[in-house]
Amino acid sequence: MTILCVRFQLPPTREAALPELLGLLEEFTPVVEALPPDGALADLRGAERYFGRDAVELASVIRVRALALYGVDCVIGAGPGPMLARMALRDARPGLTRAVPGGGERAFLDGKPVAALPGVGTATARTLCEYGLDTLGRVAAAPLSTLQRLVGAKAGRELHEKAQGVDRGRVVPNGVSRSLAADRPFDRDELDPDRHRRALLSAAGDLGARLRAVDKVCRTLTLTVRYADRSATTRSRTLSEPTAHSAALTRTAYDLYEALGLQRARVRSLALRAESLTPAEHASHQLTFDPVDEKVRRIEEVADRARAKFGPRAVMPGSLAA
Repeated sequence: MTILCVRFQLPPTREAALPELLGLLEEFTPVVEALPPDGALADLRGAERYFGRDAVELASVIRVRALALYGVDCVIGAGPGPMLARMALRDARPGLTRAVPGGGERAFLDGKPVAALPGVGTATARTLCEYGLDTLGRVAAAPLSTLQRLVGAKAGRELHEKAQGVDRGRVVPNGVSRSLAADRPFDRDELDPDRHRRALLSAAGDLGARLRAVDKVCRTLTLTVRYADRSATTRSRTLSEPTAHSAALTRTAYDLYEALGLQRARVRSLALRAESLTPAEHASHQLTFDPVDEKVRRIEEVADRARAKFGPRAVMPGSLAA
């Protein structure tokens, strides 16, 4: 086991602490890949030799130091590669590292549903299940030619390898990209989808206004849903073009939310994060020749001027003013 996948249990108000926590990981290895808003991958191959400890022992040290220095607990998965470490993280609990030992990949994977494999979406999982390939063990045992007929040549080969525990991923060192976040906590655990959508509308409008105020556009939008049991789901989407347009951000936020398929979920908070920010002057905008779109953008400019003069709540959608 040489790769750790760490998720720090950061409350929304402390997500800005991630760079400091990445610095903690970098005390053990320079090969750290940030996974905003609250996670990271760390390659410990050199660290295991240097410190004379295995990945699980180093994970315990990291957990203790994060608690002692920053008051932040974390959950950690360990595995021979990034994919397996990420999957192990899903089974981890605070105070206990879930580890997949080298040679134990098949034992770990075989009983898991096919949808648990990273990169397998809803449509692919449905297709595989229709042919009885509902677990990774059955996918691994299936002939490669069968998988390629079902999902395509390249995807079938990758699926076959991953189901057998072949993890070709690498940890790519990076920094935490500059980002802006808007969090919308609820007064109580919220079940109502309409209130969820209102929170997303508010957060997307806030992000758009702040991006335009600093002349930035974002390339990626990330939605984090936190539940009553303190678990969380994070989904990201790359936009078709970099934007600071509130309507485009809202549409993407709604799409991310709908894709989760939440049913009677008790939601504690919703957070949107605009990532991969670039100067607005360097961004291109595809002309639509849509008079409605142009009108909305002009209204947005007027609303921004009103907010700058009278405050952020001077202009807002009617559904939020009710």
